[in-house]
Amino acid sequence: MVKKIISYTAVFILSFSFLLPFIIMILGSLKETQFAQLDPLFWIPNDPTLSNYYYLFNDGIFLRWIFNSVVITIIPVFSQMLFAGVLGYIFAKKKFPGREIIFWIFMAVIMIPQQLLIIPKYIMFSDFGWINTYWALIIPELWGIMGVFLVRQFMQGLPNELEEAARIDGASDIKVFFKIILPLSLPVVATVGTFAFISNWNDLFQPLIYMTQEKMFPVTVGLASLLGKEGDFGIEMAGATLSFIPTFVIFLFFQRYFTEGIQMSGLK
Repeated sequence: MVKKIISYTAVFILSFSFLLPFIIMILGSLKETQFAQLDPLFWIPNDPTLSNYYYLFNDGIFLRWIFNSVVITIIPVFSQMLFAGVLGYIFAKKKFPGREIIFWIFMAVIMIPQQLLIIPKYIMFSDFGWINTYWALIIPELWGIMGVFLVRQFMQGLPNELEEAARIDGASDIKVFFKIILPLSLPVVATVGTFAFISNWNDLFQPLIYMTQEKMFPVTVGLASLLGKEGDFGIEMAGATLSFIPTFVIFLFFQRYFTEGIQMSGLK
């Protein structure tokens, strides 16, 4: 009995510690306060109000930031799911010379810190005329190596007999992929999409480098600039809450596929 009480108490304390920043964010968004105060409970609203949200929605630039985030997130999500599915199928089920070497060369790219590539990419994008355009954030994210790895690991566990039976019935590679392999791989493909959405939606570093015009900011960079411009704690918390909602909804919706995809792709 004592062990259970200690265990439940420890779990409660840890859970509350993880949830506290989100509680502060949500409650702080409901309070009209310009500055963080010395009182550790200053974020608790005495008279909850939605004025901070009204301010943001009446501010056209914030809606533009949301739109920018949607554009640079949705396109890479679907393209990464497609490319991960196709390339994962090729590396898992197709035999060709140098298959393993090519795959592990792709994987080696993950070991290169993206910060090292920022300056060369900025120069290249500048030459292309992509600075302050969506292309600088969409094109490099059209496919993700980690997604290919997850799908490959998953598809290697699918029985080859399924593909062989389909070929006996006269199915082509495209039909085998879209009618048999892809439907069975939906959990891991959904996992790739979830990763891609969270990564692109929450990305601050790359948009901060490639976007210099306020109207081209995604919501992450916009909120950072808003802090310097407005300096209003309540408005910042309202913006952070609105930015958090899409990732929370996506993860909540795909949680079952996400967990199943991770378990069945070989990552324990």
